[in-house]
Parts: sequence; structure tokens; C-alpha cells
Amino acid sequence: MPNQNIDPIFQLIKSLTPSEKRHFRLFTNKSGSSEDLKFLQLFDALDQQETLNETQILKQVPSIKKAQLANLKSNLYKHLLSSLRTYHAPQNLDIQLHEQLDYARVLYNKGFYQQSLKMLDKVKVAALEFELPHIALTAIDLEKLIESQYITRSLSGRAESLTQEATTVSTHLAQMHQLSNVALRLYGHYLKVGLARNQEDHESITAFFEANLPILDLKRAGFYEKLYYYQAHVWYHLMTQDLKACYRYAQKWVDLFEEYPHMKERRPVLYIKGMHNLLNALYNLLYHSKFSEVLQQLEEFANDPKRRSNPNIDTLLFLYIYTNKINAYFLEGKFTEGLQIIPGVLKNLEGFQAQLDPHRMLVFYYKIASLYFGSGDFKKAIEYLNKVIHHRNTSLREDLQCFARILNLIAHYEAGYDDDTLDYQIRTVYHFLGKMDNQQQMQVEIFRFLRKVGGIAPHQVKDAFIELKDTLITISQNPFERRPFLYLDIISWLESKIDNVPVQEVMRRKLARLK
Repeated sequence: MPNQNIDPIFQLIKSLTPSEKRHFRLFTNKSGSSEDLKFLQLFDALDQQETLNETQILKQVPSIKKAQLANLKSNLYKHLLSSLRTYHAPQNLDIQLHEQLDYARVLYNKGFYQQSLKMLDKVKVAALEFELPHIALTAIDLEKLIESQYITRSLSGRAESLTQEATTVSTHLAQMHQLSNVALRLYGHYLKVGLARNQEDHESITAFFEANLPILDLKRAGFYEKLYYYQAHVWYHLMTQDLKACYRYAQKWVDLFEEYPHMKERRPVLYIKGMHNLLNALYNLLYHSKFSEVLQQLEEFANDPKRRSNPNIDTLLFLYIYTNKINAYFLEGKFTEGLQIIPGVLKNLEGFQAQLDPHRMLVFYYKIASLYFGSGDFKKAIEYLNKVIHHRNTSLREDLQCFARILNLIAHYEAGYDDDTLDYQIRTVYHFLGKMDNQQQMQVEIFRFLRKVGGIAPHQVKDAFIELKDTLITISQNPFERRPFLYLDIISWLESKIDNVPVQEVMRRKLARLK
């Protein structure tokens, strides 16, 4: 039997809301054919199942033969998508405009050239108003086709105007794609490697950025050109660890939606992602007051009854709000208090499993593990770190895999595991560090310390912690060695060991000093 987690039709049906189901039944019942009746019977049978069982379906709907099932499922999938397209069209301008383009093409094929041109003109105006140049260019191309083949109106000024329009829109579109390509490739590199690890990384990222980022006149640029321009700068400055510049461009990203307020409704995903990147920049800068303010704004947007809602938007709001709520607990040193949100987070992770990519799941597990570690529950921290360490796709975020292993080793040490268990953990970390392209000093120093700490006399342990702390503070002064400290606040852990207080107490002291 197909796995329910990978069967597209089953996933789609289980994601439908009651109103979407009602719409589909009305949509399918229009023709009243026997084939449509089978679609509905199959749809109802799948809808009633909690887990996919095709044998049970064949028993429940005897009119469906085993040989027909694959084709029926494929056709049902197409019918569902057609129904959903119609259902969601009023909320999606691009769907409406594509539909009108189809109508214009039909009118053209029927020979109603003037009607087609009128419709194309309306599509073009709306597309340009709402920053959809790819749709506008399609409309212009069809206009050019009609004008070049048929005498519909005075062509003298029309030819020039269409040519100018096509040139202007295609220039904006080409620039949009150039900028979005740069932003996407930088983001892909960030997911694979993380932040710049050395001068060579910095120079390589900078060379790519400068060679590929087109010159942009911000005064003449449209919404998307500005957006992708700011996005590219956010990823570049994040990867090169210029945190203040990253914050500035993340703020520009969010401010752009204040300049174009209708785009919050039209492109809520990009607004939400901009808010998250602004929060991430503020978190890295330890700018607590501004962080709290922006997080509240994001929660207000999520709670706005007028905002658009769909599984994609709801998934991202869950992802970014709870990621940053956990970050707030880190900033405030309230690890134990933060544990109360974990059951809700886990429930949502399960509910949004189909929408979340592996990278984001791993980040959540790492953050949950960090909450447990900071609250002193080291065995629970180990449980969630193992979800990161043993994930089947270990090519994602090599840096995250590394820090998960180091934190796991520290958690084993704190949990008081016997020497054999600790030795095994040391060997696994050593093996992983050996495979890494570039080890950083912080990782190497912590590993050395934990490998020899078992042989240090009890009365010398505190001095050893102080020595390691001083070494790491020196290392952290190097811009290319700061990256690990963003993922693993090892210095706060050392201070807690030296002062014999919980880690969260050390974090609260730091917050008080920042305020």
C-alpha cells in the first residue's frame, strides 16, 4: 500500500477545509455523469480514512475495480485542483488574471479581436498596478500578435507604444530575475554551509555577490526589484557576519511593505519572511527591546481576522512566531518557563509536517534541545539533539550538525554519564569534526577540554573552566570565529559552572546589563 505521507491525493484530501469539500462536491456534481459519481465515491472513501488503505476502499466502493483505481485517483487529483483553483480565485489576483488571459486567447481564436484586445488591456493595467510584470508581458505579447496580423485600429502610434511597453516591462522583469537569482543562490549557500568561516569564505561570497548583483536605481525600481535587492543584501550580510548591515536591510525589507501596504495582502508570505529575518537580525544583535516590539507586531498580524489564511501562510506564521518565541526565552534566560510551549510546538510540527522542510524541522529540534539544556534537563536535551544528529539528510546545515554534536557531548558530561558512554560520544564528535571542511577554534577547544576534563582533579575543575572561558573569549574577538557563538552560547555555560548557578541565571544577568 502507498504510504499516506507520500500519496498526493490522500495528503490533499486530508488538508481540505469543510467549505473546500462542499465546493468540490458542487463542482463535481455539475455534469452528473457516472464517472463523476465514482470520483465522489472515491473522494468520500478517502476522506473517511485516517490512514490510507486501498484494500478497504475497494471493499467500501464495489463499483470501483482494482484496475481502475490508479486512473481514478489521478483524475480525482486533477478535479480537486481544478475545484480549488476556482474556490481560491477571488483571493488570488494572479489566478484571476491568468483566467482572463485564457479568455482573451479564446476570443482571439474565435476572431473577436477587439474584444480580446479590451480584455488584454484590462489584464495589463491590473498586472502592472499590482507588480505582476510576467502577466503584463504575456498580455503585451498577445496584443502584439493581434496588432501585427490584423488591422484593428490605427497602427502608427500603437506599434511604438506596444514596443515601448514591452521593452520597459521586460527590462524590469529581467532585473527582477537577476536579483531573485542572486538572493536564492545566496540563501541556498547559507542553508548548506551557514556563515562565512574564514577570510577565504568571505572573499568567495563577496566576489559572487558583487559579480552577480545588478546595479539598481531604487527610485525607478518596482516593488519586487527592491524586495529582491534587499533580500540579497540580507543574506550577504548575514553570511559575512555584518550583523548591523543585515539588520538595516531586513528593516528596509519590512518597511517596503509599509510603502506598498496592499502587498501585505497580496504577498503575505514575503512580508512574514521579512519580519522573521528582521527578528533574526535583532536576536543576533541582542537588541531585546526592538526584538520584543517586532515579535508583537508579527503576532498581531497573525491574529488579525482580516488577513488571508491558508495552510501555507498558517505554517509560516507558526514557524516564525514560535521560533522567535523560543529565541525570546533564550534572550531573557527563561529556559524553564519556555518549556511550557514545547507540547504546542510538537503538536504543530506534526500537523504541519507535510508543509515543513527538513531544515526547519531540524532547527526546531535544536532549539527545543537548547531549552531543555538551559533548564537543566540534559537527558531530554539529548533526546532532541539525537533527532538532529541522526536525521537521514545530514547534508543540510553542516554547522548545525556540528553544534548539535558538541552540545550533545556537553549534555552527556552534565548528565553524569559513565566514562564509556562519554568516550563513545567523544569519538563520534571527533569523527564528525574530522570530516568537516573547516573546523573552527571554538569547536576544537571545547572538544579538547571535554576529552581531558575526566582526568582533572575535582579541586582543579573550576580553574580549568576559567581557563577555557578566557581562551574562548579571546577566540570570539576574531570576526570569523564568532559564528559558533551564535548557535551555542558556551561562554554562558562556562560562567554558570564557574559561579555554580544555573545557565538561565547567567543569561538573566546578561539581559539586565544590556538593558
